[in-house]
Amino acid sequence: MSLKTRLMLMILGLPLLLLTLLVGTALTLEDHQRHATLRDQLTQEVERLAPSLSDALARENSPILSRLVDSLLALPHVQAVSLRNDRGTPLLERGMIHDLPASTAPGTIRLREDGRRWLLQAPLTDDAKETVWLELVIDTTPLLMTRYRQLASSGLVLMLAGLLLFLAAYLTTRRLCQPLEEANRCLDRLALGRVPERLTIPPAQELAPLARRINELADHIETARQERQAQIEQATNKLQRSMETIEVQNIELDLAHRRALEANRVKSEFLANMSHEIRTPLNGIVGFCRLLGRSQLEPRQREWLDQMQRACDNLLMLVNDVLDFSKLEAGRVELETLPLDMVALVDEVLGLQAPLSQQKGLQLLGLVYDDVPANLQGDPMRIRQVLTNLVNNAIKFTDQGEVIVRVMLEEAEAGRMVLQVSVSDTGMGLSEEARRRLFQAFQQADISHHREFGGTGLGLAICRQLVEQMGGEIDVKSVPGQGSTFFFMLPLWGTAASERAPELVLRGELIAIDEPHSPTRRALKHLMTRWGARVTTQANAWLEEQPVALVVAGICHEDLDEASLARWQRRLDKLNCPALLLVNASPLDLPPLPLPHGGEVLGKPISRSALADALVRQLHVTPRALPTAAQRQPISLPARLLVVDDTASNRLLLGELLAGPKLTLTQAASGEEALALAQTREFDMVLMDIRMAGMDGMEASRALRRLGGVWHRVPIIAVTAHLQGEQQRRLRENGLDDVLIKPLQPQRLAHLLEKHLGIVLPTRPTEDEPSTQDAPQAQDPELPVVDLELGIRLAGGREPLARQLLETLADSLPGSEAAIRDAVAHNDEVVLLDALHALNGACRYCGTPRLGLLAETLETRLRSRGFSAVVAWLPDLYAAMGELCDWQAAQPSSTTKATARAASSESDR
Repeated sequence: MSLKTRLMLMILGLPLLLLTLLVGTALTLEDHQRHATLRDQLTQEVERLAPSLSDALARENSPILSRLVDSLLALPHVQAVSLRNDRGTPLLERGMIHDLPASTAPGTIRLREDGRRWLLQAPLTDDAKETVWLELVIDTTPLLMTRYRQLASSGLVLMLAGLLLFLAAYLTTRRLCQPLEEANRCLDRLALGRVPERLTIPPAQELAPLARRINELADHIETARQERQAQIEQATNKLQRSMETIEVQNIELDLAHRRALEANRVKSEFLANMSHEIRTPLNGIVGFCRLLGRSQLEPRQREWLDQMQRACDNLLMLVNDVLDFSKLEAGRVELETLPLDMVALVDEVLGLQAPLSQQKGLQLLGLVYDDVPANLQGDPMRIRQVLTNLVNNAIKFTDQGEVIVRVMLEEAEAGRMVLQVSVSDTGMGLSEEARRRLFQAFQQADISHHREFGGTGLGLAICRQLVEQMGGEIDVKSVPGQGSTFFFMLPLWGTAASERAPELVLRGELIAIDEPHSPTRRALKHLMTRWGARVTTQANAWLEEQPVALVVAGICHEDLDEASLARWQRRLDKLNCPALLLVNASPLDLPPLPLPHGGEVLGKPISRSALADALVRQLHVTPRALPTAAQRQPISLPARLLVVDDTASNRLLLGELLAGPKLTLTQAASGEEALALAQTREFDMVLMDIRMAGMDGMEASRALRRLGGVWHRVPIIAVTAHLQGEQQRRLRENGLDDVLIKPLQPQRLAHLLEKHLGIVLPTRPTEDEPSTQDAPQAQDPELPVVDLELGIRLAGGREPLARQLLETLADSLPGSEAAIRDAVAHNDEVVLLDALHALNGACRYCGTPRLGLLAETLETRLRSRGFSAVVAWLPDLYAAMGELCDWQAAQPSSTTKATARAASSESDR
């Protein structure tokens, strides 16, 4: 409740309430007093006249009795007078008589009140004679009217008093509250940082100090604001001078940075050139050393040759490490996305590192878990490089024991697999300090390792940068004296639809495994069981009387002496089945152990495919052929293809390239049209343009997949002219199976048809396909407006089609230019990107080097740098479009029509 309200209540409400209570009390008391006075007056008058009336009744003097009754009737408020006997018979009546009950207390005067009517009864004779009752009927309505008049008068008085009190309260509150409100408004302006007007000093002594203090506060704040503004201006001037100094330093730093980049570029080029120049003669030296090693040499000469070979290998490794490190530092390493199989990759790496591990007698084993998909995509060369470096380090720093490579599925998402690859050894281990600086360049775990083991200290730094560039992380766990485990997360593209299919299917043959190395024994048992064999690992089980179909035995490096080999030969002589001997030795050092019942002697580590081939040869089973895409999806010829593209020239070229008896083409100009066709017809493959107006390619692909049925497995191929690594992941997440890059290459298109449909297109006599649009860039700096030879190659060797595509492109240029200009005028980046993408896609099929290069450059700059990066290039684009239109206008019209008819007839064929 506000102060103003409280003051109003105190000044107006409280006195008015007290006055109302006082007036009400006074009126009530006065009313009671009037009633009491009336009662007393009537009672006294009746008591005075009662003897006279009794005497007149006794003497039956009617005149006197009437006169006395009339005098009673003349009393105030008396309405009627009657005389009644005990039986209630009226003896005399005057006025308006009402039937009122008789008195129940004879001999006394009784006054009964019934609302506004009173009844006064008094006896007139004694008890010896007949009692006569005097009854007076009294109407108190005049008293009530008097009360109402007094209430009205009191109300008027109270209203006048309330009005006077309201005026007094208003004047009082205004005098007190108005200065407070002005002070509040002044404080609000001060809180908002504004300068208020000075307050007028009120006459009230209580409020005057407050107004003065507020004025002083406003003056103080204004002074502080002016001082702060001066300080801000001073600081701004200092900051501006500092910014100018920093800007000069930034310019100098930028120049120094550019010089450093240029020096780094020169260094990188120098390293690349020098490494190439060094490796060229070094490879010759290595090759001739190997040729020399095949000739007859003396022991001392062979020792020199071995030393030379090791020195060449070390030097070649140093050159490769320095070259890779310089490329990584310069950001020139580009990752590829190719199909890979982790089983084959791990087996290949272990096979290359096997000689070093066999020389040291180490057990080398690769374990790829069954849930790791077989069909993955990544950069196999870089993964192989990282894995080779880790395995080589593990073997290098391990004197005895084992080195095990494990690959397991860590995380599976839509189109994205995360593998955990680990390399564990039983070597010397690492200290905590060595672990912290292990992945730095030119660092090794111990300063003595360089002298003992060689190397540059770049291997793990290169591994770290490669793994991080592939989107993963690498780390190590180690205990000094107990070995180390290097592991890294490897994100790859792929689907985890099912487990890896087994390489062969056995028929429940009993296979005995005698392998002293327990991890290898468990891996062999799991693999044989998964292939369908019954496995026993009991000691000497293969020497007992059991129908064993095959014995798989492992021979350690320590068992290659003559005594151990003789003991093994005696055991083999007791066999009655073939045997596979897995010897931890190189192929040249495999022992010549005769196998009486057949078998093979293989070196460890043995790859999964080599083991499967050996089992096929020894058990005479048929290897299982892995299903291809065409076998998984049998189709009937001619295959039905759906081509979706919003550019007519693109659809025309795809129709020409795919024309043949094995294919039936249906064209759709938008994603909506393709979805409508898919709801009524079935197709074996879809070629989907990605960026289209309305429903784009990814949205259309998701809609096709949602149709269900056969559309869950129909291959959808993305056709795009602009693809980056992140976009490729998005394409696969949205249901697309493969990518076809513009300009279309017939070989790539034929490969996709063979891969997904099993259809082999007939070869056509065409020229070499241009790989990218770098071909025009490699020519003169001034690119030609039209390169008809390039257009013919892009059109699959068809000159009429190439000319028709040029004509179609030239006819579409005015609309494209208008769309680009409108997008620039409205600063609409999305519309501009659509227009540039459509122009870039159309130029990819035509021999227009200059316009194609500008369109691709503008689209790339718009995607990477934004709208402002393409504005300066638009005049060149408009000029190139005008030059192409002028070139087309200069061509003979008959030639254009003839080529159009030829292309149309050829398309009909």
